[in-house]
Amino acid sequence: MLLDPNRLLPFDPAARSLARRLLAEVAPLPIVSPHGHTDPSWYALDQPFPDPAQLFVVPDHYVFRMLYSQGVRLEELGVPSVDGTPVETDGRRIWRRFAEHYHLFRGTPTRLWLDHAFATLFGLEERLSAHNADSHYDRIADCLARPEFRPRALFERFNIEVIATTESPLDDLRWHKQIRESGWGGRVVTAYRPDPVVDPDFQGFAANLDRFGELTGCDTGNWQGYLDAHRQRRAFFKTMGATSTDHGHPTARTLDLDGPAAADLFARVRGGEASAAEREAFRAQMLTEMARMSLDDGLVMQIHPGSWRNHDPHLFACFGRDKGADIPTRTDYVEALRPLLAAVGHRADLTVILFTLDESAYARELAPLAGVYPCLRLGPAWWFFDSPEGMRRYRELTTETAGFYNTVGFNDDTRAFPSIPARHDMARRVDCAFLAELVLTGRLDEDEAFELAHDLAYGLAKKAYRL
Repeated sequence: MLLDPNRLLPFDPAARSLARRLLAEVAPLPIVSPHGHTDPSWYALDQPFPDPAQLFVVPDHYVFRMLYSQGVRLEELGVPSVDGTPVETDGRRIWRRFAEHYHLFRGTPTRLWLDHAFATLFGLEERLSAHNADSHYDRIADCLARPEFRPRALFERFNIEVIATTESPLDDLRWHKQIRESGWGGRVVTAYRPDPVVDPDFQGFAANLDRFGELTGCDTGNWQGYLDAHRQRRAFFKTMGATSTDHGHPTARTLDLDGPAAADLFARVRGGEASAAEREAFRAQMLTEMARMSLDDGLVMQIHPGSWRNHDPHLFACFGRDKGADIPTRTDYVEALRPLLAAVGHRADLTVILFTLDESAYARELAPLAGVYPCLRLGPAWWFFDSPEGMRRYRELTTETAGFYNTVGFNDDTRAFPSIPARHDMARRVDCAFLAELVLTGRLDEDEAFELAHDLAYGLAKKAYRL
């Protein structure tokens, strides 16, 4: 048996009993996935997934990151190279390497996600190993060939009510258009991620601005034209269902420059003359500009700061972005966000959702900020802390100051489609365990726990993301 029915629930019998009853209420709820990185072409084309390796290994940096850390080359795992250098294409050979190293995932959330998918989707009953690699591969491959394992069928089987993908302003959103025109009832929306045209350090930034102007017909050579291009693309994304924007900045720094100063800064950035400090200032100014635009168009704003992206230069050069080499850094929020909050923090009609990779900021900075500013909400434990321990620490460090209702429930933030129900199951179990212990220690009434369990699993995400 791969899955313990009591996994992640309290050991104390009374707390476990209540947690099980809470979980029974929320487990059947639909999944609201308001932020993630699944490929919209999956839902548009509804083609079978190619093979088990392409489903579980090749696209999932949680998986190949661990193997790479133990000396397995990404070429051997089929991860595409930047320059077209040949990599392994035999799915069975990739799967065997994965199975041989499956023990590396012991105790990790990735192991829980994978075992959940293996058991609930494919009916596997044995832990993956080198011994059973081929039989597991054959079983999964056989399932993937069936219509009920295509993306749309899995979307419905997972009980997904709505899922958001994430696209650049330079994306034409053709897959979203195709989904809409197909007549399929699944709700897939986009989210506006402007990093390629906001971050001067983003690869190809100058060319991206040129393309931005071509797409919009706006003069992105000047400040006002550049801002107008953002407004136009945001409006277009809204027609494709977008309810949010997403900003993956190195820091949470914001600025609120006056018009002439902002225009001068943009001119230096646009001309490629800006120093490192000026490039950071531009990113900071754009967070405040995006917040003001959200007041105009109603898009919820997400800030995902604090990751040193592509820390391994070899991986970046050979395999490009988002290949598991992003590392958390210390992040300041109190001073960094003050210019934005001084400008718009009092506005209850604005929603800014803050994430962090610096857990030390939860109790010291983030919970107190969300506990006072009407615009702020706290995103769930994210990325490296999307784990049972990380989720538990998140609740312990934020609830006493910000409460539950200044948080936004859970989002899975995943590229790995089969892990979506596993991640939501994990979050629901951890939250039910936390609520059960609050009841049994006299800090919450039982009826409140049942109401909160529903909100944390479903209601808060819908409300926060305006879904």
